[in-house]
Amino acid sequence: MTPTTTAAAEARRPATRTRTMKAVVKAKAGPGAEIRDVPVPTAGPGEILLKVKRAGVCGTDLHIWIWDRWAEGRMKPPVTIGHEFVGEVVELGAGVTNVKLGDLVSSESHIICHTCTACRMNLGHVCENTRILGVDVNGGFAEYVAIPAINAWSIPPGIPLEVAAIMEPSGNAVHTAFAGPLSGCNIGVTGCGPIGLFSIGIAKAAGASCVIASDVSPYRLELARRMKADAVIDVSKEDFADRVREITHGRGLDGVLEMSGKPSAMRDGLTALRNGGRLSLLGLPTEPFELDWNRLVIFKGITLQGIVGRRLYETWDQLDQLLRSGRLDLRPSITHTMPMERFEEAIGLLREGKAGKVVLVPWGEAA
Repeated sequence: MTPTTTAAAEARRPATRTRTMKAVVKAKAGPGAEIRDVPVPTAGPGEILLKVKRAGVCGTDLHIWIWDRWAEGRMKPPVTIGHEFVGEVVELGAGVTNVKLGDLVSSESHIICHTCTACRMNLGHVCENTRILGVDVNGGFAEYVAIPAINAWSIPPGIPLEVAAIMEPSGNAVHTAFAGPLSGCNIGVTGCGPIGLFSIGIAKAAGASCVIASDVSPYRLELARRMKADAVIDVSKEDFADRVREITHGRGLDGVLEMSGKPSAMRDGLTALRNGGRLSLLGLPTEPFELDWNRLVIFKGITLQGIVGRRLYETWDQLDQLLRSGRLDLRPSITHTMPMERFEEAIGLLREGKAGKVVLVPWGEAA
């Protein structure tokens, strides 16, 4: 059985004699990445080939660019990077039935084994054998990308391409926010990077009564306001817990969505939580740190939650429904849309804290 195409889909593929494409490649160990001509992938059994329409730049891509300890210990170059993207299905591998040619789909970035204990317990987001697109497997900063068909999520009607491209990271925010009660709750979001910004909008869309966001960047705090945070706190100038008590009339927070990975933010969040509240942790600390467990966690009866990725595929469905409802608008978090060949410029904006979410337009696609 051979891969399936149609005349329209084939027209979107490069001619046979020029079966190469542009891609952003982590070519070797060390800082940086480069644009290369690489072979166009094909859709193997159970796979689909996408013509990439848009791609989001993530903090993970920044780690890969810098080549920090995590990247050095995880990646084995050369790898085409990029794990946030949306594309048109232009080829179906053998056995694929869940999508059709011409469909617009986003992609779950975690390729799971479906056989380990976690997978068999419906906990695929913590699969013991996870491979990640754009990290372990060639990703979407390219003209075309091949993905497992099971990883494809059809885009709701009317969703802009830029928003469709960031459904994967938005799912992280949904997973973190929905890990505990939201409706009628006071929710804190510590760290207003892109996923923190998404979390603000998600918590508001899900009925949080008050969302309080914190950061040290005036630029990011302004983006938090655009995402409809009820209050913002510059923790370089104000005490987070004191301001929370003032805003909530002494009640404190019911939940904190921690997105920064900063030890000070975690301590602030725990201090501001009411007894019995929950701290949901998505941000990644760079080093181990000390915590007053007795005062901040045990005696307050706090629930601590480690959050990774998206629940497959419960989180995708929740995000889909929020977008379809019209109550969630992620567009204020997208500050830059630029050609993919300017990837290095996008990385610079993220390093300098001068961007919210950056979306890339691949070669041959109109902005």
